[in-house]
Amino acid sequence: MARTPSNMVPIGFEAPSFKLYDTLSKQTLDSDILFGDKCTLIMFICNHCPFVKHVNQEIVQLSKDYKNMGINFIAISSNDVVNYPEDSPEEMTKTGVFEKYTFPYLYDETQEIARNYDAACTPDFYVFDSNKKLIYRGQLDNSRPGNNIPLSGSDIRIVFDSVLESKQITINQKPSIGCNIKWFN
Repeated sequence: MARTPSNMVPIGFEAPSFKLYDTLSKQTLDSDILFGDKCTLIMFICNHCPFVKHVNQEIVQLSKDYKNMGINFIAISSNDVVNYPEDSPEEMTKTGVFEKYTFPYLYDETQEIARNYDAACTPDFYVFDSNKKLIYRGQLDNSRPGNNIPLSGSDIRIVFDSVLESKQITINQKPSIGCNIKWFN
């Protein structure tokens, strides 16, 4: 398993806009309507990565716990589907249904959005405030495949709770670790 860290773009980075195909609703969705009133979690994920498979249950639980609090969730897959067909839009649909995703699972066919966000790995997590400014980037929590630390989503939960309580985000932001995004060339 490759262990690629997040690029840790600067806090305050403005979320680039996008329109991408949602493999679950079968519609092209505009980021302007997907962002939440309080904040938004953008996750770069894919189907085949063992690091993503490891966190799937927790990201679904997070979305259930916070979806009615003005926090929205967006998942994006940007992998090369020619060399990694298990990450194709058809397989994304199957994964989203199987995992019971309650959020859009968008296909970044050109990889432009991953490049615009400087995403490096799957999973890669970004939290943006209501003004689309980056307030957190990094790991979900300290759990990784095989390290026997239970999943909790603790780092992201601290950020969400801070936003909801109008508190400053003081958590030490550690890079996510995962498989590298599978670039075309």
